[in-house]
Amino acid sequence: MATVEIRHLVKQFSDEVTAVRDINILTQDGEFLVLLGPSGCGKSTLLRMIGGLEQPTSGQILIGDKVVNNLPPRARSIAMVFQSYALYPHMTVHGNIAFPLKAGKIPKAEQEKKIHWASTILGIDNLMDRRPGQLSGGQRQRVALARALVREPDVFLLDEPLSNLDAQRRASARDELQSFQREIGTTTIYVTHDQVEAMGMGHRIAVLNHGELQQIGTPREIYEEPQNIFVATFLGSPPMNLIPHGDRLIGFRPESISPRSEVIDPVNAIEFTLNNIRTEYLGSEKLLYGDIEGTRAVSRLPANFVIPEEEGASVKMAVEHRAIRIFDKATGQSTGEPVIDLTSAGSLT
Repeated sequence: MATVEIRHLVKQFSDEVTAVRDINILTQDGEFLVLLGPSGCGKSTLLRMIGGLEQPTSGQILIGDKVVNNLPPRARSIAMVFQSYALYPHMTVHGNIAFPLKAGKIPKAEQEKKIHWASTILGIDNLMDRRPGQLSGGQRQRVALARALVREPDVFLLDEPLSNLDAQRRASARDELQSFQREIGTTTIYVTHDQVEAMGMGHRIAVLNHGELQQIGTPREIYEEPQNIFVATFLGSPPMNLIPHGDRLIGFRPESISPRSEVIDPVNAIEFTLNNIRTEYLGSEKLLYGDIEGTRAVSRLPANFVIPEEEGASVKMAVEHRAIRIFDKATGQSTGEPVIDLTSAGSLT
């Protein structure tokens, strides 16, 4: 195992295109770090630079305590798994897993020992004579992981390896991948644009946008204490509500809004009217959409909450101070202001 350190990393493809802008990250040993962001944010480019497939314009990459900028991928003690899995279609599962061992001239007996170990951990030891075309997407993913695992790298680099799976299979694959990473304890950097994957799998999440690191922290820190508007609205489905208030924005998560009568601490809460409401029933919960001073907002409520069902009605709602975050309208950054100073009346209206 090893740490990965990124120091002031920049990747510029042209004068007009800068994919990664002065990023600094230090992983912990054995950590599962997720690089999260929308398409084009620079997360895959960053991963490829760590893996040696792209050369940085400036900055340093350290694996362990060794600068690896000028080392080829095979000399970095890393293993990569891509979205496509890149399995050899003419080889069996056994042949695909054995390929890096043969290339490294590992003795035959040691090869078989490693192959048996990796295939058993990943539950594919009964598939060894099949070819990739005879496997499901989840099975191909596990073969790709096994091929990476036999190299016993210091660092795993995973670039959206679950994106080709259907929704049901992705849920179980996330669980399998987490169990696998916990068992081997190898430092893992995982790229995704899927916030559910990031929140559910990562020890920490590094959120990127336009090539810049927006915030890094645990899933709880990222979700509950976003440092700027981008993080606040990118994480969460539905995203955080943002209501204009002078030169600031009042932010609160949909699950933080409740009917006024249900608020636990009404003295330390801001009240408002949700106008022109519309309800979406989702089974165990429902979403209540409406307008607050002309801005659309949404509340997430248990399905059994009794509220006016007719569209266009209004309902009195409230959100406790502790659930509110304040953002500067001009910079988009969290201000860290005490919410009690928002208004002496304790109301948005």
